[in-house]
Amino acid sequence: MAELWVANLGRVPYAAGVELQKWIRAARQRDAIPDSLLLLEHDPVYTRGRRTERADLPMGDDWYRAQGIEVVDTTRGGRVTYHGPGQLVGYPIMRIGDVIAYVRTLERAVIAALAEEGIYATVREGLTGIWTNDRKIGSIGVHVSRGVTMHGLAVNVDCDLQPFEWIVPCGIDGVRMTSLYKETLRMDAMSCFRKRVAYQLAEAFSLRQRIVSPERLLAATSDPALPVVRARVPA
Repeated sequence: MAELWVANLGRVPYAAGVELQKWIRAARQRDAIPDSLLLLEHDPVYTRGRRTERADLPMGDDWYRAQGIEVVDTTRGGRVTYHGPGQLVGYPIMRIGDVIAYVRTLERAVIAALAEEGIYATVREGLTGIWTNDRKIGSIGVHVSRGVTMHGLAVNVDCDLQPFEWIVPCGIDGVRMTSLYKETLRMDAMSCFRKRVAYQLAEAFSLRQRIVSPERLLAATSDPALPVVRARVPA
């Protein structure tokens, strides 16, 4: 059975996370590594997908930055969303064929992980992401180059939901956001839920999960910029 390398990176600035994905995706494109999954949290940031409209961030970039939230453009699909501490972000770097089937598989994996936490979650017709009742708990946005993915999924575990109130999340007017904590009142769930997501994602893609250190994953890329990456991404 093919492997899925899983690396837990801790808290990583968004720009560093993007650069890391690019190096790892290049390694996957040349088959230097197997499919991989990066699990992490980001510093507070709004990321604008390729279809973001001005009205999605009504306060203006300077106002958001004054609140301590970075605003950056990104190559993923979709519109604007928020990442911050307490939100689990998963970046699968995987070789795929059908993009739509890939996104649906990510959704199923997250839904299965949430079910293990006692949360009934579903998808909505015509929308990408994961919902519980009328509240959105997870988002998905991907980018594919030469058959290999980057970006991925984000699930609210115990993050501050207020920053979502200041934007139009994913371009959906009136959307209500929720989190694992808000639905279950369970504290300190990140470590366990991170493991659930990794397991369910590996299962969904029929891969054998292998936990690797960030150093092991980065070393396998054989990238000349490796020392710089090590300095910016925690073990």
